[in-house]
Amino acid sequence: MASSKNVAFSTLQSREIIRRLKRPLGHKSKLRLLLDNVSCATSWKRFHNMLAHMRPTIKDIAERAGVGLGTVSRVLNDNPRVSETTREKVMGAVRDLNYVPSLAARGLSLGKTQSIAVIAPFFTRSVFVERLHGIEETTSANGYDVVIYNVDATEKRDRYFRTVPDPRRVDGVIVISLPPSAPDVAHFQRSSVPIVFVDVGSPLCEPFDRIVINDVEGGRMATQHLIDLGHRRIGYIGDIPQAGFNFTAGEDRFEGYRRALAGAGVAVHPEYHLDGRFGREVARTLARRMLGLAERPTAIFASNDTQALGVLEAARDLGLDVPGDLSVVGYDDIEMADFLGLTTVRQLLFESGRRSVEALLRRLGEPEGAPICDSLPVELIVRRTTAPPR
Repeated sequence: MASSKNVAFSTLQSREIIRRLKRPLGHKSKLRLLLDNVSCATSWKRFHNMLAHMRPTIKDIAERAGVGLGTVSRVLNDNPRVSETTREKVMGAVRDLNYVPSLAARGLSLGKTQSIAVIAPFFTRSVFVERLHGIEETTSANGYDVVIYNVDATEKRDRYFRTVPDPRRVDGVIVISLPPSAPDVAHFQRSSVPIVFVDVGSPLCEPFDRIVINDVEGGRMATQHLIDLGHRRIGYIGDIPQAGFNFTAGEDRFEGYRRALAGAGVAVHPEYHLDGRFGREVARTLARRMLGLAERPTAIFASNDTQALGVLEAARDLGLDVPGDLSVVGYDDIEMADFLGLTTVRQLLFESGRRSVEALLRRLGEPEGAPICDSLPVELIVRRTTAPPR
């Protein structure tokens, strides 16, 4: 028998389900009425749909508590115009029937969608996944659903910026790593939907709540660690953002690298700076080229952990020992960094997602408050891939 959930139950499966569920429930029980209609040919999809119709409604709550529908609605929405005695009767019925209110229905009654939109680029990348984890956990704890809009082309970004901030669709919007244009900002300001930006350092975003990361300091910190170990020939491998996206993190990290070298009196050698499209294989190719120089660097700072993995693979390809022949530092501290023993700069990815939701909920409660800018710290995590040069 095929295992697909849309195929019919076998005779034995159906009989077993009915045997387990048919108990003395009373002749008016919805479950008993359902089971009377279940046959051995009932498909799982149909059975699931029939079960869905059994979920208790506020009408069932009202009948059980002996009150009107309006009273049940007021209790569920925490309306103060209900006596404690009545409230306890209604909540007793809610507990007895295992009633779970629909977020969508409750939102409509309050004039809200109970949904928060997240507009994020390339959301399958580890840094975005971890931020989304923080967002999802916090929205769920506060009774909101999350709608994710993945941006993998500038046309999508522009369309989502125009259409998503609509009070009929969502209560608020979180934008991750996508700097807006001046017309975008004007459109956002005309909308009644609050916007929170995460990992966007553009001055255009100052009228909005922001969660920012000091990537300049992170880049300086990574490079200074290598300088402190005694390295002077320090390479940098960055990523070229996709055209039109205007990402700033890579540029900020390189600026931190440049400042650290300048502060130590070390010249920035052009041959020690290579950029390529985001990805492990691209970074591997770039690192092989850099490490093939007559006077190769003794250390490389990669602008993210994925590229750092490419650098480690290039070192392996060339028979170089890490950290004996080459020290490597990454950025982000994604999950694989710990597994690889990679020295890296940790940014608080999950925390940035959590705080973005908190900022949005605060804005929903205080629409006229001054915008906040929450700057999250970065931290150097020293592991096995860095050591003094030989």
